[in-house]
Amino acid sequence: MSWNEPGGDKKDPWSGRGDQKTPPDLDEAIRSLQEKLGKIFGGGRGGSRGPTEGASMKAIGFFIAGALLLWGLSGFYIVDEGNHGVERRFGKYIATTQSGLNWHFPVPIETVDIINVRQQRFIEVGYRSGGSDQSRGSVPKEALMLTKDENIVDVRLAVQYQVKNAKDFLFNVVNPAATLKQVIESAQRGVVGSSTMDFVLTEGRSEVVAQIKKEIQDIMDYYQSGVQITSVNLQDAQPPEQVQNAFEDAIKSREDQQRLINEAEAYSNDVVPKARGAAARKIQEAEGYKEQVIAQAEGEASRFSQLLAEYKKAPDVTRKRLYLESMESVLTESNTVLIDVKGGNNLLYLPLDKIIERQPQPSLQKTETAQSSVHESAADEVEDQPGLRTITRGRDARGR
Repeated sequence: MSWNEPGGDKKDPWSGRGDQKTPPDLDEAIRSLQEKLGKIFGGGRGGSRGPTEGASMKAIGFFIAGALLLWGLSGFYIVDEGNHGVERRFGKYIATTQSGLNWHFPVPIETVDIINVRQQRFIEVGYRSGGSDQSRGSVPKEALMLTKDENIVDVRLAVQYQVKNAKDFLFNVVNPAATLKQVIESAQRGVVGSSTMDFVLTEGRSEVVAQIKKEIQDIMDYYQSGVQITSVNLQDAQPPEQVQNAFEDAIKSREDQQRLINEAEAYSNDVVPKARGAAARKIQEAEGYKEQVIAQAEGEASRFSQLLAEYKKAPDVTRKRLYLESMESVLTESNTVLIDVKGGNNLLYLPLDKIIERQPQPSLQKTETAQSSVHESAADEVEDQPGLRTITRGRDARGR
């Protein structure tokens, strides 16, 4: 008969527990555990609670309370100026704290990540500044791209950014820096691919940079990455090294063309106003001369009309008066007078200039009077004798 069948002796042939009639005593097991704890913390033997066992329990309580106090104090943290703190409870976002002293439930309940929101972060695309120069630090895989007119250009960008939302920066994107770099390359190739090579290399550099910055910011905002693009700098944009010399010559020629155009415009701006001013002056002078000639002609016509009227009234007197005025105007311009009498062989020479120079200063008026008398007498004689000829040379109005 088997040991575990009904009617058998119920002995366990492997463990020898067949003789045990009752289960183990629970109180005895608890007492044994208390004795072991008492030995660990310095207590006596189990069986009865003495003063030593009570003191050890108090020590345990104080230890636990101190540990809890230290654990609670470890929840205080300081956020520096320009940083934000992101609190997480069991990994879930709770709140964003500002600069200053803050408290949270200590680890492992809550944790805090400090994010610098004022730091200017920097990404280089197409080159690495760690090289000895930019050409050696070039990354062709990132820098070379195709333009709209199917030319290859080497474009190198430097992008600066900062965190504008600590929560989005920490939770929405796994690796913000790597994501931003990929976005920069994508936006850069899109903008350059829609522009011609001359536009990228010359006058369109600022416009290309502005458009790249806008597209980068739009994409990062769409991702809710919490990133703010502060600046995009086009470090260099040039053709590939193989054709760079030819493009430099073309650029120099274009610059010379623009310089000559500017010089021509400057010369034009200088000459045209002067020419216009000279033309206006000539026109005004012509207008003035025209008015002068017209006024003189009108004056002469009026004088002749008045003289004709007087001549009709007294022809002899008027004719004599005209002759005297004419002779006066002629003789006043001469300093030498020669009188030739018709039928005679001698010429009367009157050196008036020498006579005036020899005369003393007080007698100048007398000389002039005498000279006028001579002129009048000569005029009368000429009037009386038609054959008389007078030869004169220039003299001023005062006989000098």
